[in-house]
This record gives sequence, structure tokens and C-alpha cells, in this order.
Amino acid sequence: MAERSADAIFPTFFMAGFECSTFVWKDRQRKDYVSATGHDLHLEADFEAAMDLGIGTVREAVRWPVVDLGGGRYDWSSVEAVQKAATQCKLTPIWDLCHYGFPDGCDPFSDECRKRFVNYCREVAQFVTSTADGPYFFTPINEISFFSAAATDLEWMYPFAKGREDELKRALAHMAIEGAKAIREVEAKARMVHVDPIVHAVPPPDRPDLADEARDEAHRKAFEAWDMLCGRLAPELGGSADILDIVGVNVYHYSQVQLDADKKREILGPRDPRRKPLSELLQFAWERYRRPIIIGETSGFQDNRAQWLRMTMEESFKAINAGVDLHGVCLYPFVDLPDWWSQKWAKIGIYDVADKEAFERVPYDPYIEELRRWQKLLDQPENVEPDGYGHEWGRVQLAEVRKYAAKSAAPAEQPA
Repeated sequence: MAERSADAIFPTFFMAGFECSTFVWKDRQRKDYVSATGHDLHLEADFEAAMDLGIGTVREAVRWPVVDLGGGRYDWSSVEAVQKAATQCKLTPIWDLCHYGFPDGCDPFSDECRKRFVNYCREVAQFVTSTADGPYFFTPINEISFFSAAATDLEWMYPFAKGREDELKRALAHMAIEGAKAIREVEAKARMVHVDPIVHAVPPPDRPDLADEARDEAHRKAFEAWDMLCGRLAPELGGSADILDIVGVNVYHYSQVQLDADKKREILGPRDPRRKPLSELLQFAWERYRRPIIIGETSGFQDNRAQWLRMTMEESFKAINAGVDLHGVCLYPFVDLPDWWSQKWAKIGIYDVADKEAFERVPYDPYIEELRRWQKLLDQPENVEPDGYGHEWGRVQLAEVRKYAAKSAAPAEQPA
């Protein structure tokens, strides 16, 4: 097997993620998107499909409300199934420990909830490290900045705490910091991947007076959770660069918006000149924290999926050539999911889903063809792994991507 470059963090540059939200939605009913996408029924097949596409790292879930039975009791059966399938397919999980969902009766503003989460993180680390070889990766709390807005003023999900966004953001950051420390009490070398959306906001063309507000949205509020995790903001919570560790930048087509006077957001169209290149957004995050970065989630929308991947890769090369320490791109979701609002399939995955009973996986061929094209392009002959992964190629690694990025930036040779 080809060796990873000395400073590579992950087994492969291409990653995948499986939707795993467990929130109590605004209808006051708990949603479980592992079940809603059939991932629990198609676990082995989903992982085999990822392996076949040269993917070696997957964002996966330990579903806190499912695993934590209360009173210090845990049911690890669902985690054990994921770990067994990942080991069989030689996939390295990034374990997501709280994806918008708390156990019933757990008040995130309370010390009791934080202590329960810390104990849970410690127990997860003990279970994972005792059942699989490393390296080990964890996301203590998914998208703290987004979560704190969605669960307060937007009133989309529990705890529906209108007017307490800043308070919840601080509470979640505190939980994540202490959870990371608990994990490292068990495994000192465990790596943390803290993901959040990176956004770009602009004012309406006829309201230049709103420019400062739009800038605040994109350059302060969107970074507050990462700032707490690294200790730049609210240092009394115990954050540090080592806790922040790896920055996961989540970006979708709706990440760039026009912010209206009434706080409503209008998505900037793909050709809107006010959009900012992804490479510049990545560079901003890199210069702010100087920590390794991955694109923690990204996907195009419906017919735009293949085009979105091409843009993402081209912008990733620009970012790398600008000095950004970019270690991977996570295609999320690998399998499509029902839209939160309509419950219709969103059409954003590498695989679509045919129905909500058998959950038949249907490959979205243009997206897959584009991914295969990049796999073949980047996995140069001298680096092909003779290990049976994939078809005509091996697993693309960081060194290959950096090499191609440098080559693509070099001026073309002029004919003699």
C-alpha cells in the first residue's frame, strides 16, 4: 500500500458523510435521519459503495439520544455495527457525537447536561478505542453556530429557546471543549474536527447602509464558535488551538446570501458577481486560525451536483496553492436525505433514494462520473495502490492533490 505523505492527517483526500440528525423538530417529534435514509439497513452496502469510489474516510454518527439510556447506561449496538462495517471496508470514521439531538429531558443550558455529555464522550472514546485501531477522529458537537441559531430564534428544533442564541452557542462550545478533553483523557492522540458553515453575506444593492450588518454576519457571527473553541473568545471556557484542532468548513450553494433589512436571506445565484470564490473563503478561515482545514460538508443541488464538485476541486487547488493547509473534501451527504421541511428527497447525494420503505440506492451517474474523473486524474501511476480498492485507480491522497495543484498553477511551457 502506498504510504501517506508525512503530514497527511486522513487516509484519503476524498471523504464522505452520512446524514445523522436526531433533533426534536418544530412539530415536537424526534427525527432520526439514519433511519430516515435507510443507512442503518444498508450500512455495509453504503460503505462498500464509498470504498469503491476510492473514499477512505467517512463522517459517521454516535447518536446520543439512541446510545445514552440515562443513569450511566449505554447501548453500543448501533455503534458496534458501524465500526464493524467500517473496519471491513477499511474506512476511517470521523465520529459525530451530537448532531442537533439531545436525549429526552436534557436541558443544554444546565450543568447537568454538560456533565452528562462529558461522561458520554469519555465512554464513546473508551468503546471506540477498545474495538478498532486508530487513528481516531471525533466531532463533539456538529455545527455549533448553526445549531445555536436553529434551536433558538429560528425555533426549528429543541430547545426552541427564542432570544437565547448567544447563550446556547456558549453552552454548546463549553460542552464541546470539555467533551474533547474527556476524549483525550482516554486517547491523547485523538483528533477533533469542528465543523460549521462558512458564509458570505452582502446587502441588497439599494441598501448600502446594511453593508456593516452583512459583514458582521459573515466575519464575526459565523466564526464565534470556532473562536470559543480556540480560546480567542470566552477563554474562561478552556478553549485552545489544540482543542479547535481541525477546522471543518461546510459550504453549500445556499451559503452565500443577500441579507435583507428584515433579516431574511436570499440565496445568491451561481452567476451573481457578489459571490465570493470558495478558495477565498478557505483562505480567510486558514489565516484566522492557522489550523488544518477540511471541507467538512459540500454538495451541489439536484442537476448541479457534478458541476459543483468540479468547481469545488478547482477552488481547492487554488486554496492549496495560496498556502491553505487543506486536507480533504467531504462529499455530504453520500446518500440523499429527505428535506427537513417537505420530507421530499432533496436530490443532493452521490446516491439518490428510490422510496421510503426499501430505501433503494440509485446512483446519480453524472456526480459519480465526475468523482471518478478526479480519482483517475489525481491518482498518478507511480502512486497507484496495489490493494484492490476501487477499479482502475487507488485512493487519492494529500500528496497527489498537492502535486496536481502545483502543476495546474504552473505556467504552460511555450513551444520552442
